[in-house]
Amino acid sequence: MPTLVDVLDGLTVDGELSEALPDGAARCLACAHRCLVRAGRRGICQVRFNREGRLRVPWGYVSGLQADPVEKKPFFHVLPGETALTFGMLGCDFHCGYCQNWLTSQALRDPAADESISFIRKVSPEQVAEAARRVDAAVVVSSYNEPLITSEWAAAIFEQAKADGRKCAFVSNGNATPEALDYLRPHLDAIKIDLKSMQDKNYRTLGGALKNVLDTIQRARQLGLWVEVVTLVVPGFNDSNDELWEAARFLAGVTPDIPWHVTAFHKDYKMTTPENTPAATLLRAAEIGREAGLRHVYAGNLPGRVETYEDTLCHQCNATLVQRQGYVIYGYRLTPEGKCPECGEAIAGVWSEKPGDIQIHGPGMPWRI
Repeated sequence: MPTLVDVLDGLTVDGELSEALPDGAARCLACAHRCLVRAGRRGICQVRFNREGRLRVPWGYVSGLQADPVEKKPFFHVLPGETALTFGMLGCDFHCGYCQNWLTSQALRDPAADESISFIRKVSPEQVAEAARRVDAAVVVSSYNEPLITSEWAAAIFEQAKADGRKCAFVSNGNATPEALDYLRPHLDAIKIDLKSMQDKNYRTLGGALKNVLDTIQRARQLGLWVEVVTLVVPGFNDSNDELWEAARFLAGVTPDIPWHVTAFHKDYKMTTPENTPAATLLRAAEIGREAGLRHVYAGNLPGRVETYEDTLCHQCNATLVQRQGYVIYGYRLTPEGKCPECGEAIAGVWSEKPGDIQIHGPGMPWRI
């Protein structure tokens, strides 16, 4: 009976985001750990490894493939109301104790995640692109595990998707290298980045470093990618006013157009304390974001309990432009040029050129694909 490591090691190719070194070692360039991987050893993510002086990287499978509303990623300024086909693999370069996708992200790191072997389905990039056609997905997204460590596979899928005229996106922890972002830029339109804390000591407990994430947010914007940022607000970890202000001011300093999603923690994986984040905390965080100068702040994971912080508003005249609850669109008023119909202000984002085609749902109607 093959083990998980046997199966995953068999689904690999030589990596492009790597640098061969004279002594048979390889430097991995996919994430900011920049692992020096000697022959027969593995990087921190466990899924990129050195075989006879060559860095082998994941290829040829998915552990998850699902059609969802693009709002679920969450992207609120990328084609609202459209379908996103999301694919993922196994592995991560972080080890967050509250990970909701730990069965996929912690494969080969936590023996309890070995059951993820049953998730593996061999596919080709062409087959994923065909799945996107079948569900009429406007966006193809790499998520579920950390997509940076499977960048070569994502790029191959995105090349197929973009040939069909689809947008392509990452849902990432932001622990990127400039080399990885440059490699992905021809294939990528948007990236959602987690800003988990403004304290480096907190990032160290999760397996990363704050500076790398801040640098990624700035560089992604400089490269012309559409960037949305998510902060999971965890009581006692990152929910102080001082830290929320610091995060909001940093983002506003990059550009006030970055949408900031403050979302609710709930107990999961190894973190069974503290208590789940209350709506009042999300409202406090969202108000801080607005006061710091961010034009678009959203409170997530508690639909119907966060006032208007699920809606997209015009930052100039405060008109409601996209009305949401959870992942469902109840109203859409942006023009084909992405402008407010009331005052004509341009709203930053990637908007539909045919807003009349967006499916609007009445109260209580389920999302249907």
